[in-house]
Amino acid sequence: MLSKPNADEAIKVLYAEHGQALLAYAEGFTQDRGRAEDIVQETFLRAWRHLPGLLEDERPVRAWLLRVTRRLLIDATRAAQARPMLSDAEPTVEAFVDGGLDQLVDRTILLDAMRQLSPPHQQILVETFFLGIPMHVTAARLGVPAGTARSRLHYALCQLRRQLDSRRLT
Repeated sequence: MLSKPNADEAIKVLYAEHGQALLAYAEGFTQDRGRAEDIVQETFLRAWRHLPGLLEDERPVRAWLLRVTRRLLIDATRAAQARPMLSDAEPTVEAFVDGGLDQLVDRTILLDAMRQLSPPHQQILVETFFLGIPMHVTAARLGVPAGTARSRLHYALCQLRRQLDSRRLT
């Protein structure tokens, strides 16, 4: 294994050779310099952790670094999609990275899982998450108390999670 000074120097050399290319790649997808810098920083942290193997491998290091950056971009996008967003101000990275195929598959799986829910649960999910209608407005539109709407949303999300988890296991 490399000693710490040699590892530090090797990372500095890798960063000098590949850092700008990775930053340009990440920034092209995120359209946000700060987020791109975070992705590149995480890429080099992972490179540092795998440095002995990277240096011993005869294949080009840039391909490995780009693959790690791409995966981090996809992970960041999926994490952002898992949390409800208040606006669509941020562009999705994944659509650019994989041509939208993963997003299409994810939507198909989600729609199939939603079809397994009862109509009241489907309606509360669609209005609250997909249409962004506030809970009190949705409750009024459905003619139910706000507490009932919140309860339906809770149980709808629980059922949806179970549906999606069972699909992951198969």
